[in-house]
Formats: sequence, C-alpha cells, structure tokens
Amino acid sequence: MQSFNFRFWGAICAIFFLLSGCDQDTAGPGKAGKKAVKAHLVEVVTVRDELVRHETVRTGTLTARRVVRIFNQEEGRIETIGAFEGDQVKQDQALVTLDRRILKAELDKAVAARKEAESNFTRVRNLWEKKIATQEKWIEAETTLQVAKAEETLIRTRLGYTEIIAPFDGVISERKAEPGDIAPRHTHLMTLIDPKTLYTRVGVSELMLPHLKMGGGVGVRIDALGDQVWSGRIERIHPTVDPRTRQGIVEVALDPVPPGAAAGQLCRVSLGTPESMRRLLPFAALRHDNKGEYVYVVVDGKAEKRWIRTGLRLGDKVEALEGLSDGELLVIRGFLDLVPGKPVKAVDHRPAAS
Repeated sequence: MQSFNFRFWGAICAIFFLLSGCDQDTAGPGKAGKKAVKAHLVEVVTVRDELVRHETVRTGTLTARRVVRIFNQEEGRIETIGAFEGDQVKQDQALVTLDRRILKAELDKAVAARKEAESNFTRVRNLWEKKIATQEKWIEAETTLQVAKAEETLIRTRLGYTEIIAPFDGVISERKAEPGDIAPRHTHLMTLIDPKTLYTRVGVSELMLPHLKMGGGVGVRIDALGDQVWSGRIERIHPTVDPRTRQGIVEVALDPVPPGAAAGQLCRVSLGTPESMRRLLPFAALRHDNKGEYVYVVVDGKAEKRWIRTGLRLGDKVEALEGLSDGELLVIRGFLDLVPGKPVKAVDHRPAAS
C-alpha cells in the first residue's frame, strides 16, 4: 500500500513539473519579446522653416574719427595758447605761438645774404657777357645765389612753425602745456577733435557679417542720453575676422550726431538682418561631443543620430544650416539612455515654431 501511494504521488509530481515546464516555454518567449520592443519615451517637434529677422545689440564706445594731436615742429618758449579743454575753435584759428625772435634774426641774416648773392650774380653775369669774367665764376655766383634763396626759404618755413593753427573746426579735448613753458621739438601740446564725426566700433559674429551692408541703417542708444534711439549708419565693415572669437569689426557712425553726445560715452548698437526663411530648432535639441554638434531624429519609430551644422542663435532657438530636412521629427526631451537605433515613442508632438 505504501509502495502504491509513493508511485501515485510521484506520477502526480512528474505531471505537475511537466506542465509547469510547458507553461514556461510557451510564456517565456512572449514576455521576453515584449521587453525587447518596449519603446523609449521622448518629446519631439516637427522641423519647419520660419520667416524670421535676426536682431542683436552690441555695446561700444563713442569715438571721434577726426582727432589731431598737436605737436610743435620748432622748439622754444610758448608765448600763447589760445584755447582750453571744451573750447570750440575755427579752422585756421591760431592755437599756439612760440617765441620767434631768434628765427626772425636768422631770417634777417638770410635775407641779407640772399640780396648780396643776387648783387654778386648780376655783376658776374655782366662781366661774363663782356668776356671779362670766366664761365666758372658765373656758375659759382649762380650757385651761391641759389643756396642763399634756399636758406631764406628754410628760415621762413621754420618761422611759420612758430604759429600753430587749427586744421579744422573742432573742440579742444586736451591742453597739455601753458604759456611760459619751454617746449622741446615734437612736444604734445594739445588735442583737437571733430565732434561731428562720432562713431563706434562693435564686434559682430561672423555668421551675421554676410547679412550686413555698407551704408545700412542701424539704431544707436546712448546711455547718457536716455532711452531714445538715434539713427546710425554702417560706415565700414572690416575685412578680417578674429580667429579666436570668430567676430569681425563693424564701424557705425552717428548720422547726425545728437546733441549731448560726446567721445567716450557708452552706446548700444542694434543690428538686424532682413527677414528670411530659416530652419530653426529648439536649442534644447542640440547635443555636443568631441566630434561636433548632433541631434536625434525619429525615423521609422527609432532614434537616429544626425550630425548638423548650426548658424545664428535666435533666442532659445538655433539655425540649422545642414543636416535636417523639413518635416522631420526632432527629439527635444528624453535623452537619458537614448542611443541610435533604439525604438522610441513620442509623448508630445508639436511643430518647432510653437
């Protein structure tokens, strides 16, 4: 009886384990397959071209384009300086005069020498015409006369340097000497600026430079003059770009110069590009590694890594110059554990322009 019971329960256990094994074989592959195709949740946008106008504000410092540092070409004692800082002067107005007594005396001496040389030349020429003097004497007298004239011209020129006049209408910005000072040759005495030629230089991204044109209008705000925007004009675009910052230099002139504007003031220049269609993507979609910039796009339900080339940044978006096509689905969230080829499922779908 015990032997019968043992065989009976052994058969029951064998059948139970056999059925359990069958269940695992049939259910296991299905469960494993479901885990293999489980999609990664991502948020996507649709890539679309947008009509946009890019604007940027760059800071600069107002500077006078016409600036002359006035030096003396003759040494001597300063007799007069006719203007102080802030004084307006007219073209050809005397600014500085030096003591000229020594040069006047030298001029008198040069004039006397020239007259003597003229008289001697006339006498020798008359003798040569009468065949009394030789041709060598005539040439010598003529040479002496030319040297005397040159010496007189030199002294007159140096005498003219003792009076320094304004080369243009302007304002004195520096006065570095006083009457009575002894000024060695080439001493910086004053600085004259033309306040009607104010301009500023600002750095602009190399990506924006191609969209700017010479003579194009811009807005300029001067902090010292409040929030009013004054008209400016692109006067010059430098031909080179700094290889470190990737920025070029743009010179903007105030046109016209507003009242109260002065060299040295802080200004802000608003630069803009014409409206154009640009392929923009949210900045959050952009990824970086040691090879460059890339994004993830959804192709046939799977994530695809796509290398791109970007351009201008417009707020929270960036321009895609290469690598993306209109209408593609771009991943903007859900990058954790996301790898190329992984199945993905969009949990939010909206256009890139939203």
